Amino acid sequence: MRPFLLFLCFLSFTPAPARPPNVVVILADDLGWSDTTLHGTTALHETPNLERLAKRGMTFTRAYSASPLCSPTRSALLTGLSPARTGVTTPSCHVPQVVLKATLPASAAPNQKAVQPTPPTRLGTEHRTLAEALKEAGYATAHLGKWHLGPEPYSPLEQGFDVDIPHHPGPSPAGSFIAPWKFAGFREKAPGEHIEDRMAAEAAAWMEQHRDGPFYLNYWMFSVHAPFDAKKAYIERHRARLDPADEQRSPTYAAMVQSMDDAVGTLLDTLDRLKLAESTVILFTSDNGGNMYDRVDGVPPTSNRPLRGGKATLFEGGTRVPAVIVWPGVTRPGSRSEALIQSEDYFPTLLEGLGLAAAEGQAFDGSSILPALKGEPLPGKAVFQYFPHSPGVPDWLPPAVSVHRDDWKLIRIFHGGDNGAHRHLLFHLREDPGERNNLSAALPERVKELDALIENFLSDTKAVVPVPNPKFDPAQHHPELEGRAVPKTKPRASAKDDGDPALQGWKARDCTAKVKAGVLRLTNLGDAAFLGLAAGRHGGLTTVKFRIQAAAGASHVDWLPAGVEGKARRVDFTLKDGWQEVVVELPAEGALGILRIYLPMQENPVELDWIEISSQKGGGPLRTTF
Repeated sequence: MRPFLLFLCFLSFTPAPARPPNVVVILADDLGWSDTTLHGTTALHETPNLERLAKRGMTFTRAYSASPLCSPTRSALLTGLSPARTGVTTPSCHVPQVVLKATLPASAAPNQKAVQPTPPTRLGTEHRTLAEALKEAGYATAHLGKWHLGPEPYSPLEQGFDVDIPHHPGPSPAGSFIAPWKFAGFREKAPGEHIEDRMAAEAAAWMEQHRDGPFYLNYWMFSVHAPFDAKKAYIERHRARLDPADEQRSPTYAAMVQSMDDAVGTLLDTLDRLKLAESTVILFTSDNGGNMYDRVDGVPPTSNRPLRGGKATLFEGGTRVPAVIVWPGVTRPGSRSEALIQSEDYFPTLLEGLGLAAAEGQAFDGSSILPALKGEPLPGKAVFQYFPHSPGVPDWLPPAVSVHRDDWKLIRIFHGGDNGAHRHLLFHLREDPGERNNLSAALPERVKELDALIENFLSDTKAVVPVPNPKFDPAQHHPELEGRAVPKTKPRASAKDDGDPALQGWKARDCTAKVKAGVLRLTNLGDAAFLGLAAGRHGGLTTVKFRIQAAAGASHVDWLPAGVEGKARRVDFTLKDGWQEVVVELPAEGALGILRIYLPMQENPVELDWIEISSQKGGGPLRTTF
C-alpha cells in the first residue's frame, strides 16, 4: 500500500478528541436545607426531580453558602472569592447608587456595639468570573433567571455571558411569578405563564441550539424567593395535604417548591433527549438558607428544622444548603458525602476537573473539592461565612463571622464582649446540630484555635471589618435578646423630624422624613428605621392600615406597652415592590403604648400617603393623611 494510502487509513482509525463536558449550574433562591426531600426533613414538600438528579450523582449533606443572603453568595460562586474579599456582603446590588468598594462609617446607632461596613452595590468587573474562564476555553455561555449583582454595565453581558434572559437586575421576579410580569422587554407567551416554566423552556431551547457544545448554562432560579405566589392548582393540591401541626404548613410555598422542582425536571429531560446527560456536569445548590421570617398563608414560609435559624442569620439554618453534583465518570451515582464544601469551591473545582488553568495571578478563596467528588474525605478543610451586619430578624446576631472545620463551628461576634472584645459561640455540630449548647466557656483552647483561623482569613481577604462603635450607649443595648429575638431600638433624637407638625404626631427614627404634596417621603433609611407614635388611647385587638411604596421585603409592626420596656410584641408582614395597601392585625390586650412601623432598609425612598389605626378600646379610627 502506498504511504499516502497508509496515512489515510491511519487517519480513519484515529479517534476524534473528546469534547469538553458541558456545565450546567442551577442555583435556587432561598431554598433551605430542609425544603427538599434529599435529607428526609420534610413531609410536605415534594422534589422528585431533585431525587432523580441525586441518583445520577453525589448529594452533599454539609454544603454551605458563602453568606446567609443572596448577592454575596452569587458573587462567591461566580468568582471563587469570599464576600469578605469582594466586599459584597448585602443583597443591595439593585439599588441606583453605584458603590464599588466597602467602606467603614465613623459610628453607628448607640444600641450597636460595632460599626458595620457599608458594602458595594455592584460586583466589580475586575473580578474574573467562571463565565469568562469558560468562554475563553471555547464554551458558549448563557445566564438565565435572577442575577442581582448589578445592572449594566455590571450585568451578565459584561461578566462573561453571551446571553442574559430576562436581563433583569432586581432581587425577585418583576411583579409576580405568574404572568403578567413587569420585566423590561420580556413578556409572557401565554396568559398566566409561570416564570420558572418559561425560564426552563428558554434554557432547554438554548441547550438544544448549542448541543454541539461545549456550553455553560447558568440557570439561577427566581424560585423560591418572595413574592409568595404560585400556580393555583398546585396550591390547592398541597392545601389538601397539610398537617396543621407541622412547622412546614404553607401550601403556597410548597407549590413554589414544586415549580422549582419542575424546572429541574425540564432540564434533565432536555439533556436526556439530546443525549447529552453523559457529557454534562450539573451542579445544583441554593444561595442561602430557608426564609423562616416572612409570612405566607398566615404562617412562616418554611422551617429549617432540625437546624437553628434561617435566611439572614449565621446559624446553620441560614447557611447550610442543599447541594447535588453530577459529574459523569467522576461522581458515583446515588452517593452521599459529608465533606465540607462552600460556594467559593465550585469555580476552582470546575477548572481542575476540566483541565483548565486559572488566569495568571488569579487566586481563589475556595479550593477544589474534586477529591470529595471521587468519594474521598476532605480532612481539616475550613469554610468561612463573613456577615458583618445585623438584620432585624428573629435569631438575630450582631455583625459576625463564622468558621466550620471538621465537626466544629465557631461564630465570632465582632466586639460583642466587654470593653470592645470579641465574643464567641462554639458548637459541636455532630452532637448539637441545633446549636443549643455554646461550649466557648468550657473549651477556651478550641475557641483560640478556631478564632486564629478566622483572624488569618480576615487578614488574607483584606476584609473591611467592624470596629468598636464610639457612640455605643449600654443603656440602649439589649444583649438578652441576642440569638432569640430582634433587638429593639429606643427612639433616638432627630432634629430633622422631632415636632414636625406635618408628621401629625408620628416620629421618624433612623431615617429622614419630609412631607410634600400629600406624601411622606422617608430617605437615608438605616437598618432600624421606623415610624413611631404614642398610641396610648388605643388598645385591645387593633388594625393598622397604611398605603406604602417600597421595595419587596420583610418588615414588621410592634407595640411597646408603658412600663414594660424591652418586651415589645410584633407582627410581621411582607411588602411587594411598588404602591400597596398593607393591613396588619395586632392581637394586643391592654393599651398599645408606643406603636412602631418598621421600614425596609433600601436605597430608594419609602413613601406613605396615609396611616389608619382602629382598635377595640380606642374609639373611632385614627387616620393620618399626610
